[in-house]
Amino acid sequence: MASVHFLRPKSLSSLMLLGLALIAVPLLVAILNAALQIQALADTSRALVVEGVGAARASQDLSSQIYLLDRTIRFFRVTDDPKYLDVYREQNAQLTATEHQLRPHLRSLPTTQALDELASLQASLADAMLNPSKGAAQPLDVLQRVADLSALADRVRQSSEAEIDSEVAAIRQRTITAQQRLFWQSALLVPLTLIAFLVFTLVIGRPVRQLDRAISELGQGRVSHPIRVGGPLDLERLGKQLEWLRNRLLDHAQERNRFLRHMSHELKTPLANIREGTELLMDGAVGELDNNQREVTGILRENGIKLQRLIENLLSFSAWQTSNVGLETSEFRLRPLIKQVLENQQLTLLGQRVRLDVKVEDVTLVADRSKLRLILDNLLSNAVKYSPKGGTIYLGAHAKGTELILDVADSGAGIPPEDRAHIFEAFYTGKAARGGNIKGTGIGLSVVLEFVSAHGGTVQIVDGEYSGAHFRITIPLNKPTGRPTGRPEGSASRDRAHAA
Repeated sequence: MASVHFLRPKSLSSLMLLGLALIAVPLLVAILNAALQIQALADTSRALVVEGVGAARASQDLSSQIYLLDRTIRFFRVTDDPKYLDVYREQNAQLTATEHQLRPHLRSLPTTQALDELASLQASLADAMLNPSKGAAQPLDVLQRVADLSALADRVRQSSEAEIDSEVAAIRQRTITAQQRLFWQSALLVPLTLIAFLVFTLVIGRPVRQLDRAISELGQGRVSHPIRVGGPLDLERLGKQLEWLRNRLLDHAQERNRFLRHMSHELKTPLANIREGTELLMDGAVGELDNNQREVTGILRENGIKLQRLIENLLSFSAWQTSNVGLETSEFRLRPLIKQVLENQQLTLLGQRVRLDVKVEDVTLVADRSKLRLILDNLLSNAVKYSPKGGTIYLGAHAKGTELILDVADSGAGIPPEDRAHIFEAFYTGKAARGGNIKGTGIGLSVVLEFVSAHGGTVQIVDGEYSGAHFRITIPLNKPTGRPTGRPEGSASRDRAHAA
């Protein structure tokens, strides 16, 4: 295992080079093998052509010279002129030279034996023609020997042609064999290339997918899962850098939440004193107030309630982000809860001169009552902020199967297109509210999203039913008791997709 790990490429560039080598080396071997085989076939064919041309020319010369030899013998027998013997000597010498030229081109034993018989018969014929003192040969015997020479020459020519045909057939068979070998090499190269491609795709594709998933989680703000990336050293190093970035983001988030908790707690004490003093003034504890004093005290009371709501949002958001709290579910009726929320918003509603259109069924559900109150409080507060003076806020709730459908809408200008993809992000404020005395922290809708998702529900932005912003909450009527395991994966992206 250690040797295998040692031989494994440690970087992406070396891995790519290894992949190219695994694909290129078999291809180069196949090309080199094909070139060598083609070169060998070309050399063999060239040599065969040279041998064939030389053997054919020598065989033709052999036959023509025997034909001339036959004519010279016949002329000598008719005329008995000694000059024909001189001609015969020259022709016999040329025939001998032709036999010597032909002999290197012959490869088979039968052809060589035929040429040896021809040379022996030629020698006996020359002895009969040039040495008459040993006894005159009969004319018919001489002519028969010439005929035998011609027959032997034909035999040598046919044997030589048969040799050439045999070697041509052998070259053809070698060519077919070479073609088949190249075909199978190419056929084996294709699956080898595919296997190499699949292997390197898996080796590189898996860490790339891990990096893509890690970057997506970081982009969506999910920093709770450690980032581990395997594969080549380059990608592992990039994975470690992303893990370092995740830890930094986690530290910053914890520091931010810690700061929010501390600041919220520090603000709650003086705010409680301010609200208590305001209530004492409203109750006349220090004397009866005139109309102007009561109006100023009402403004202080209203803004104190707004500040308290903002601080509660900060505390809830901070606690939920650090997973210090869970769902405390109980069974309760929805109408009394909505009535309580409307009473808390009464001064703000009167100040904005906003009318309410409430259509709420008396539904009984199992959920976290305080978090559902905060959901309603934030949605109603958001509707009041963005409603014009004298406008209308629509609040509806009804059961549909096993789910509660909750609608909160206003008659304002609606949600700008550029804000739709971001309104559920924490601390995103968008455009300022019309006439708002206090600018929000931008976490109201983020808290709504978090708590609705914790109940296993969804948040949607509905278009077409009302002129302003229309939020629709869908949550189960019976949420199982107990602490949730955490924020549902993909809830934010799903709800923002509805928003977009």
